[in-house]
Amino acid sequence: MKEYEIFSDLRVPVNSKIIVRLDGRSFHSFAKKMELVKPYDDAFYNVMVNVSKELFEEFSPLFIYTFSDEISVLLDKVPFNGRVEKINSVFASFASSSFTLNYDKKFSKPVAFDSRVIPINDDVYDYFKWRQDEAWRNCVNGYGIHFLKSKYSSDEANQKINGLGLSDIHELLFQNGLNLNDVETWKKRGIGVYRKNKEVIGFNKKESKEQKESKETIKLNQSTNTFSKPSLSKT
Repeated sequence: MKEYEIFSDLRVPVNSKIIVRLDGRSFHSFAKKMELVKPYDDAFYNVMVNVSKELFEEFSPLFIYTFSDEISVLLDKVPFNGRVEKINSVFASFASSSFTLNYDKKFSKPVAFDSRVIPINDDVYDYFKWRQDEAWRNCVNGYGIHFLKSKYSSDEANQKINGLGLSDIHELLFQNGLNLNDVETWKKRGIGVYRKNKEVIGFNKKESKEQKESKETIKLNQSTNTFSKPSLSKT
């Protein structure tokens, strides 16, 4: 029966860079059922950050970027001999389990993430710029619809925002006392998780003296700059 597993040998080159993108399945319905605070729920985003950190600890990627219910994991060491089916199944199940364990409420149904493998190599900057632009769109639209629903019915609010450009929504909010420039950076640009070397003082028992050591730590950046080629080349 092994021959029926027709996708089990689909692989990406192990010496390449890939991105594994994880998306929450039906999280729009999940947000309603869990009565998440609109437009941004701090508790939800704390959970997404913890999931990202645990993914980093488990798989040692170069960089992780998260916004909304999405996590992008940049890997230069491809696991599972590049088997796409295995990468997708393990990353999706790990993220789903991590999310469930980090959330302090019971769910009416199991939480799930889907996963896709994206071979990337020279297009890393373009990819993360694309996702950061999407984070900005989510921010503007999220605040826009939240404001309109505070003034109109849900149907009326959806009608009024339909067809408005980002600059139109930005101006609408500004005219009503909300300057998106003052909104926390992570809501506009997403959150980055990366590895950084930290100098610590250790003790050399053999030589009975203190010495400086370099130790890798996982860093969280909630004030992510606009992505540029130089900044991503350092990750």
